[in-house]
Amino acid sequence: MTRMAVSALEGAELNVETTGRGPAVVALHGFTGSAETWRSFSEAAETSFTVVAVDLPGHGASDSPPDSRLYTMERHVQALAEILDRLGLERVGWLGYSLGGRIALSAAVALPERTAALVLESASPGIALEEERQQRIRDDETLADWIAEVGVQRFVEYWESLPLWHSQKRLPAPVRDDLKAQRLRNDPIGLANSLRGAGTGAQPPLYDRLGEIAAPALLLVGEDDRKFADIALEMLRLMPESPLIIVPDAGHAAHLEQPDLFGQVVIRFLEEVLTPAASQ
Repeated sequence: MTRMAVSALEGAELNVETTGRGPAVVALHGFTGSAETWRSFSEAAETSFTVVAVDLPGHGASDSPPDSRLYTMERHVQALAEILDRLGLERVGWLGYSLGGRIALSAAVALPERTAALVLESASPGIALEEERQQRIRDDETLADWIAEVGVQRFVEYWESLPLWHSQKRLPAPVRDDLKAQRLRNDPIGLANSLRGAGTGAQPPLYDRLGEIAAPALLLVGEDDRKFADIALEMLRLMPESPLIIVPDAGHAAHLEQPDLFGQVVIRFLEEVLTPAASQ
């Protein structure tokens, strides 16, 4: 565990956990997550890749600045570029889940010269229609205010009751308990500001920029996550050379619900596009 002060966040520190060896893959978790999200993947990949798991601003062991303007997508990308510089990494693979997928996609668009590969799990390019986008901003602002008011315990109880997580009821009780304990370690101000600054409505939509991505990309989504499966199909239309993997018996968090299959698919893809033999 290493904490790095980041200029893009006006000196706030981000927690960065690095494991394994080989080409670097920067792994970005979802909303309410942390670097722990990637524990299983990091263990599976440790002999092939260096996994750089970052606690995003307001999450995990990273700082939770009180100013929501430090949580914009642009600030996230700038912060990640600083981390790459600090670690001496010229080009990396980006692996992002949900919120982390939107950030990884934004990084791939903004930093093409530093992007060697892109893996998006249950990700979105934002909201294309302005009316829908503005409504999402209002909804997220309301939810953010509520989180700041009631705290993490009540919010997590509400969050885990959403239909998005229904498939996780199939998980063993210890896995669900660990996930809840991880979510509860977050800071309410950090979660609220993450919604305000980097929510799906707050981020600039990227549908019209998907065609700019030259790096090899892989899309993954759980078969039970119909909303994000439809989004993935739309992304595939705009990124036709990117394979789409539908993970069976999984919902929004395929990496958690089918960790072995997820690891196999992602590692195989990254070995094909990141290892020296793949470029010869």
